[in-house]
Amino acid sequence: MTKFFLDQRGCAKNQVDGEIIISNLINAGFAQADNADDADLIIINSCGFIESAKKESLDALLGARKKYKDKKIILAGCLAQRYAKLFEKDLPEADGIFGNGDLSKAAAFAKKIMAGKRAALTPKQQGVCCGERLKLLSYKNSAYVKITEGCSNHCSFCAIPLIRGELRSRPAADIVAEIKALLKRGVFEINLIGQDLAAYGTESVGGKAETASKPKKRGGLSPLANLLKKISAIKGGFWVRLLYIHPDHFNPDILDILKKDARILPYFDIPFQSGDDGIIRAMNRKKSASYYKKLVKNIRAQFKDAALRTTFLAGFPGETQEAANNTLYFLKSIEPDWSGAFAYSKEEDTAAFNMKGQVPKKTAAARVAALQNAQEQITQKRLVARVRKNNKRLEYDVLIEEVVASPDSAQGKEEAAYAIGRAWFQAPEVDGNVVIQFDANDKKAAAIKPGAVVKVRAIAVSGVDIYAELI
Repeated sequence: MTKFFLDQRGCAKNQVDGEIIISNLINAGFAQADNADDADLIIINSCGFIESAKKESLDALLGARKKYKDKKIILAGCLAQRYAKLFEKDLPEADGIFGNGDLSKAAAFAKKIMAGKRAALTPKQQGVCCGERLKLLSYKNSAYVKITEGCSNHCSFCAIPLIRGELRSRPAADIVAEIKALLKRGVFEINLIGQDLAAYGTESVGGKAETASKPKKRGGLSPLANLLKKISAIKGGFWVRLLYIHPDHFNPDILDILKKDARILPYFDIPFQSGDDGIIRAMNRKKSASYYKKLVKNIRAQFKDAALRTTFLAGFPGETQEAANNTLYFLKSIEPDWSGAFAYSKEEDTAAFNMKGQVPKKTAAARVAALQNAQEQITQKRLVARVRKNNKRLEYDVLIEEVVASPDSAQGKEEAAYAIGRAWFQAPEVDGNVVIQFDANDKKAAAIKPGAVVKVRAIAVSGVDIYAELI
């Protein structure tokens, strides 16, 4: 039996692709190895979004080839999709180049490579790749559910439309069915993902979306709001988190649905990218910094404790020091719970590639650092407010990700143990955690295990984490 090892890279959307590849291979008779040493076939599921990610994926491939001279290696994912023709010719270290247009062909392609045939396959981008996922690569009882593929926003810095094509949406019935199946498996946290959730169901007539024939609204609601209504009709205890909503067309009608169903979390991931109007327009975004501030104000007016995550792109072509200062001021004025700051990556075939006023890397790095330093102070302030209110320590449900020292490993001798998890205002991988200290000999400690949801009381803030005690 051929054994394969998947080296997973990139974002959550790429992770879902990796999970689908795993299932496709297992169903075709392959066996998954826990490490590359035990595998006959190594698959690098790559990222091709920005320069640093591309380098990381290529380094992984070259490192694997250097270490495993006799194993077959496939470069898959976004990087493979974007540069297939180039790699087929100039990357002999890869035995196969497999794009992400049709993941159902993964097993057939792998068999061809194992038979000794070097090949490249990049099927056309159409529909949304989905299907059975026998193994989830997330922490236990947390899963990503892809609701769209591709993007039609065409931000001038972004290569996503080049890699994954134009927007396509999944029918709401398919998404609901997948969520129900995950809940039956014990999954508690559902993270809805796509390049832009706000665009769900808004593609032109002829698209795959259930709402494509009426892209603006149906029944007075946006397609995303209609989807959330259908998810809200599912019975049971779970979380639903929305990850990445483009600020230019944020769906305000989803707020009423969130109010009615606490399971759909008031966690808003809205990447603003800049707080300077000139740069916002140069990024091919249509609104303004003042519009974005009003959006945040409206959200917090309706959800006092709303969690806000955003990202900023520093050093975009034409960004002057004044523009950078405007973004820093914008960050401080909206006070997001979390934000990421990244230096602009010059990507070929994007509109920004040939723009004038390219910013030196050192200057961009300094601006990233300024944004990060400001965010650290804001995050501290926001987290302190989540520990205590009106002189009363706050309580939260926490999804446990890992136990650092368990009663079993301590054999009943360890008095203090720790578990790491997340509350509703902390998204997987990108935000801080809740660190729970507990007595390993306490009977309540039996509830502390990966995938469990436990009630805790917040104690203090440490860096980006909250320390808590088990109730």
